[in-house]
Amino acid sequence: MLPLFLVLLLASCGADSRSVAIEDVPLPAPPPALTADASPGTFTVECGRNEQRHLNADNMVIAPGAPFGAHHTHEYVGNLSTDHTSTDRSLAAATTSCAAGDLSTYYWPVLRLTDGVGHDAHAQGGGAHGNTGEVLPPSRVSVTFTGSPVGKVVPMPRFLRMITGDPAALTSGAGTAQWTCAGFEDRHTDRYPECGRSELLRTYDFPHCWDGRNTDSASHRAHVVPAASNGACPKGTFPIPRLRVRVAYQVPLGRPFALDSFPEQLRDPRTDHAMSVNVMPDDLAAEVATCVNEGRTCP
Repeated sequence: MLPLFLVLLLASCGADSRSVAIEDVPLPAPPPALTADASPGTFTVECGRNEQRHLNADNMVIAPGAPFGAHHTHEYVGNLSTDHTSTDRSLAAATTSCAAGDLSTYYWPVLRLTDGVGHDAHAQGGGAHGNTGEVLPPSRVSVTFTGSPVGKVVPMPRFLRMITGDPAALTSGAGTAQWTCAGFEDRHTDRYPECGRSELLRTYDFPHCWDGRNTDSASHRAHVVPAASNGACPKGTFPIPRLRVRVAYQVPLGRPFALDSFPEQLRDPRTDHAMSVNVMPDDLAAEVATCVNEGRTCP
């Protein structure tokens, strides 16, 4: 891990370019081939694009009970009650922006136009934590579930917590950020992509190998882990439907932008991340698993 003074020095000297032309991003390796036992279906949940402008600097997964515990502002779709006071019980009793009765919460750091002034310019999570600028609303958000290339999935357990990406990636070097542009969805970068007039896209692929017992763990990661490069889950884990959240933005041409981050992470694009708590009713979770196992496109 780099000392903070060195991180600041590198950033100020421009030693680490934070942007890249999307045309210069290489194509990825092909995905694992589907086996005869694959679960190749897709289930989409319509959750809107946060038209309600549900924003706060809380994080009920990492810092439950702590107001402004995220140190940056999150954008939400799904459960309309999510904040630092949320519990399994309160989420289950709330309302949602999602169809089909999906009470789950899906959230990620906001994107800001850094040459503007934010509504929270002097507030915790906003300007007080270095996250200046006008919050840019998404132009669209998609929530989809797919299966495993090598086997059938089991339903997601209710109240399962999941994280993808590393909000401390600048100093840990462990980020899995996936930025791209509309029309280039087959390639991803961990830098800010230069999209021109195309939409900017942020893609969050969640791990989907569950330990079969726990809905959370001390690290908030050990209970559900990524599959191997061939798509197989590690021994002792079971594939659940793989959650992908994709968020699109129409960035005004020529306007600078950056995501929110911890103050010491300097709004580095590699720190992009997202979280989810599954609050689907059991019958909906079973329907999702059946759909992807049968290779259908739902709904």
